Amino acid sequence: MSLIVQKFGGSSVRDAQRIRNVAGIIAETYLQGNDVIVVLSAQGDTTDDLIAKAQEINPNASKREMDMLLSTGEQISVALCAMALESMGLPCVSLAAWQVGIQSTNVHSDARIKRIDPERVQMELDQHRIILVTGFQGVDRNGDVTTLGRGGSDTSAVALAAAFRADLCQIFTDVDGVYTTDPRIVPEARKLDEITYDEMLELASQGAQVLHNRSVELAKKFRVNLEVVSSLERKPGTKIKEVTKVEKTNIAGVAKDTSIARVALIGLQHNPGVAFQVFDLLSKHNINVDVILQSIGREATKDITFTVHKKDLVEAEEILNEHKAALMFDHIEADESIGKVSIVGVGLMSNCGVAAKMFEALYEAGINIQMINTSEIRVSVLLDEEDVNRAVKAIHAKFFDEI
Repeated sequence: MSLIVQKFGGSSVRDAQRIRNVAGIIAETYLQGNDVIVVLSAQGDTTDDLIAKAQEINPNASKREMDMLLSTGEQISVALCAMALESMGLPCVSLAAWQVGIQSTNVHSDARIKRIDPERVQMELDQHRIILVTGFQGVDRNGDVTTLGRGGSDTSAVALAAAFRADLCQIFTDVDGVYTTDPRIVPEARKLDEITYDEMLELASQGAQVLHNRSVELAKKFRVNLEVVSSLERKPGTKIKEVTKVEKTNIAGVAKDTSIARVALIGLQHNPGVAFQVFDLLSKHNINVDVILQSIGREATKDITFTVHKKDLVEAEEILNEHKAALMFDHIEADESIGKVSIVGVGLMSNCGVAAKMFEALYEAGINIQMINTSEIRVSVLLDEEDVNRAVKAIHAKFFDEI
């Protein structure tokens, strides 16, 4: 007997027909003799609809109350799916995160899972029940409901798989695996049979929407056997693992991200510790920073440019301006009309000419680069937002059409 964790996204449970389809997949797995823990997202556009309802009442609602509201979407999904399984005569129970004991930090709208109390889940597993758990949420030390950020149901599933040492964690989506880029932009994109944790983490962090990046972090840390598969077609998906069978000589994929904004602090004093002051201040307000570039300005000053999520831009500007005297900068420049395109591949930086090939593709497409950022397995460029999709097509063609 194996323990299998299965996660289904919002599009997989968007209506009664899709819920019955999901129940069929769960039933098939269970009737093969496996124990099954299921994690569900809210149906279809439920989360967006709830956000719209909140906007009607209070556009400036607190994050705590937003978490209380948004967490209801997943409760609807697990209850309806449990009803579908009950109609098939299968033993099951739907549970909210607080009943499962998913303990999280108290950062509303972007909490992180700290630990999972095993008692309730283990009791249900011992009775060989199918357990349906609300994804995307946890409970903090005060007993308040928290949410894990968009895509957080992936993290819920991997965390449960890690906590109960599941034999397999399957992430069911409306696509049949991980592709070399978004097939909606590039129809010629290729499905990958397997990809390393590191490559998947970079792709997820750079905007690929197949998996939540924190779920991949957890999978890598706890060596969770992870697979992305389709909930609509019964076919092999993509396995995420430590090492793939063949040594990579090319990139694994191209990712894009248009949810970022660029912030530039102009005229900072060229003193030790200035960068620490800036980014420590943002960190204390839970504002994540991505690409960072420091340049020497003039007259003993320097400029620091970085990116944040668009939703954090206004708050970041307000915080920095509040501390303008202490930080001693001249002014802030912000730009929301940018995007990021990245190539990812293990050993990318040790393969001569890969970055040059990317830049060549952009040059041939007539696309200007604003900033460049690299790691051992990634090269990212900031571009005008209107150029992002063209850049993805050009780069993908440059690398994959020649294979």
